[in-house]
Amino acid sequence: MNVSHPAVHPIEAPPLTDAANGAPRARMKDIQGMPGTLGGLVLRFFQFAFAAVALCVMATTSDFPSVTAFWITSTLTFAAACASAGITVLIGNDLDNCAVNHCTRFETATAMAFLSWFAVSPSFLLNFWSLASR
Repeated sequence: MNVSHPAVHPIEAPPLTDAANGAPRARMKDIQGMPGTLGGLVLRFFQFAFAAVALCVMATTSDFPSVTAFWITSTLTFAAACASAGITVLIGNDLDNCAVNHCTRFETATAMAFLSWFAVSPSFLLNFWSLASR
């Protein structure tokens, strides 16, 4: 049987030059749209614009007055609590800027947002149950 035998010829890696060492490198923490950049501002603006459009679409429906405000408030409160938790994790863990920012205040505000959602959620559940039982 005629089988080829592969030969491994190790090749040394070329040495790093000074130009490669001085070049700026992209890190994982430098992402597009992060807070404090123009991309982040543009993303927040579009987030606001889409939220305003969604609210206008909801307000123009025929059954909008029949839905109670607590149902919508509960949903928006939960969304705000989740968003603030995400920002708190971003600033505290991913960016390591707790020394510069007020992380304990952010964490306290996030905890209060979740507590307020827990306070509103019984009303949400009762209103949702009354809508479903019609």
